[in-house]
Amino acid sequence: MDRSVRVIGAPMDLGADRRGVDMGPSAIRYAGMADELEGIGLACVDDGDIAVPGPEQADPEDGGPGTGRAKYLGATETVCRRLAERVADTVAAGDLPLVLGGDHSVAIGTAVGVDRHVDPGILWLDAHGDFNTPTTTPSGNVHGMAVAAILGRGSFADADWANAAGIRAENVAYVGLRSLDDREREALNESDVTTFTMTDVDKRGITAVVADAVDVATTGTDGLHVSLDMDVLDPTEAPGVGTPERGGVSYREAHTAMEIISDRAGAALTALEVVEVNPILDTHNQTAELAVELAASGLGKRIL
Repeated sequence: MDRSVRVIGAPMDLGADRRGVDMGPSAIRYAGMADELEGIGLACVDDGDIAVPGPEQADPEDGGPGTGRAKYLGATETVCRRLAERVADTVAAGDLPLVLGGDHSVAIGTAVGVDRHVDPGILWLDAHGDFNTPTTTPSGNVHGMAVAAILGRGSFADADWANAAGIRAENVAYVGLRSLDDREREALNESDVTTFTMTDVDKRGITAVVADAVDVATTGTDGLHVSLDMDVLDPTEAPGVGTPERGGVSYREAHTAMEIISDRAGAALTALEVVEVNPILDTHNQTAELAVELAASGLGKRIL
C-alpha cells in the first residue's frame, strides 16, 4: 500500500452499558500497533485521540426531541462529528484512516467522514447486528444502532451527523452474526443488507463467506470501509471485548478473513476501524494484541 496509515483514537464508551472500552485505543497502541505496521513497510502516523466526554460530563437523556430511547445521543453526536472531521481530512490527504475504538458507535463518525469524499460499501465484522433505532432498541445503547444510523433508518434519517447518504444498504455486508434481538432480526430480513451468520461460516467456510461479502460491499462503490468489532471472535480468543458472545470465529479464521479483505479490496480500502476492546475484561492484553495482528493482516502482512 502506497498510502500512509493515520491512526485516530476514539476512546468512547457512552454507547455501551459496560465501562472499559474507552481504554481500548490505549491498549491497542500499547500492544504495538505502530511498530507492527511499520514492520511491514507502512508509514504510520498517530494522530492522537479525539476529545470524548466521560459519562460524568454527559447527560444520558440528551437525545433531543423525537429521538426515542437512545442514551447519551447528544454526546455521541458530538464525538461522531469530531471523528468525521478527522477521518474526512485523512481521506482528503490521501491517507488511510485507522480508527481505534471505543464502542462501535464511533463507526458512525468514520462512515460519515469517508462518505464526504467517496461512496464506500461497508464490511461489518460483528457478532451483533447494530441495526436497532431509538424506537426499537431494547437497551438504549447507541453501539447497537450504528448501522441503522449510517443508513439513515428511523429517526436517523434527518440526522446529518449520522446518515451517510452515499452508503447504500445493498452495499453493506455482515460477517459473523450470532446475537440478534427479535425486532432487529425482522428489520435485517426486510432490508437490502447482506448477512452472513456464523451458520454460513460453519457451512461454507470463512474464505467463501468473506470473499462474497467483499464483493457485495465493493460492487458499484468507490471503496470499502471495514469495521472490525473484536467480539466477532470467540471469547476464548478475544476475552476482552465489550459484549462477548460464544460461538465466534477462531483465531485463524479471523486472520484469513482479514487477509482476504486485503487481497480482494487492495487499494479500494478507504477506512479500517477496530472497536470494542475492553482491557478491564482482558487477560494480559491479549485481545488488544490480537487486534494489532488482525489490523496488520488486513493491511497486507503475510506469513511468507
